[in-house]
Amino acid sequence: MKILMVLTSHDQLGNTGRKTGFWLEEFAAPYYVFKDAGADVVLASPKGGQPPLDPKSDAPDAQTEATRRFRADAKATAALAGTLPLAEAARAPYDAVFYPGGHGPLWDLAEDKASIELIERTYAAGKPVGAVCHGPGVFRHTRHKGEPLVKGLRVTGFTNGEEAAVGLTDVVPFLVEDMLKEHGAEYSKKPDFQPYAVTDGNLVTGQNPASSVEAAKAVLALLRAEG
Repeated sequence: MKILMVLTSHDQLGNTGRKTGFWLEEFAAPYYVFKDAGADVVLASPKGGQPPLDPKSDAPDAQTEATRRFRADAKATAALAGTLPLAEAARAPYDAVFYPGGHGPLWDLAEDKASIELIERTYAAGKPVGAVCHGPGVFRHTRHKGEPLVKGLRVTGFTNGEEAAVGLTDVVPFLVEDMLKEHGAEYSKKPDFQPYAVTDGNLVTGQNPASSVEAAKAVLALLRAEG
């Protein structure tokens, strides 16, 4: 199994002067779900190199077993520091692609041509495409058979209520929940910050950081079903 994990290169939280990036738990937990299953995990980001980490996801109260394991894993931290440029990495074949969240993807990956083409190609080939929390924002411009890729599909993603709870409703370029609904997806959610992941065909989406493991395991289940 060869899985591409795509991280953001965007580090500015709108015009607030604050930093953003990827959310550590949403990367670390799926990374180890995949690695522990024996997968070859490739890391990429639009600019390549070290992707920016959302500082809030590195705070003591945001740590999990997976984030602590990552911090102690020299091989994993080195791999993260050397992500491939996405336009280059996207040319290779993969069995699945997975997008961790954090607010960064709403600015760069949602608009990135290489990312859009990668998702469309992977989805059309019937291979698993997974995204968690703000990760589903990457489906903003993706198409399938002339329609929005998520149209008619059961999905989830960071809720409007969760965005309001973190105080960024008026900062983000778009709200994930609203965008998915506007694109014709059958959006559903659990109470704010509760674990929830949805699989529809070969598309897997998770609602929030707490859904990272569940979403990654769902991608793995699709890969094993194929195998």
